[in-house]
Amino acid sequence: MLETTGESISALHANTKAPLAPDQWRGFALTPDREALYAAINGRFESMLAAGALDEVRAFAARDLDPALPAMKAHGAPALMAHLRGALSLADAAAIGQRDTRRYAKRQFTWIAGQAPNWPRLPAPDLEARLAAILAEAGG
Repeated sequence: MLETTGESISALHANTKAPLAPDQWRGFALTPDREALYAAINGRFESMLAAGALDEVRAFAARDLDPALPAMKAHGAPALMAHLRGALSLADAAAIGQRDTRRYAKRQFTWIAGQAPNWPRLPAPDLEARLAAILAEAGG
């Protein structure tokens, strides 16, 4: 950054102005019921397997890509690769992929709780209910 702009990254951050003033926007946190979310995550992972996710992982593994690449660390990919190597059953690999995805969702809940503790929570499961909650919160 210093070579490009002549300023350090900390100096650039110090001079950054927010694109909108605090009174010009409002944040809302989408916080679905955790048990329902976790069930949806589990089901989605199973659907992905049924739709060919294992074949995708097999194709990645055949390319002998750097294990540090983000695609190689995608939720479920390492466990599915372990299955392809014979180290895990497919059921165990799927359970690990589901678990890792649920843990990621939990970290997102934790992040929003710490970063935006005052944002209204919108636990509604569907878009129409969320929109109604936003309008009610905004007084519209």
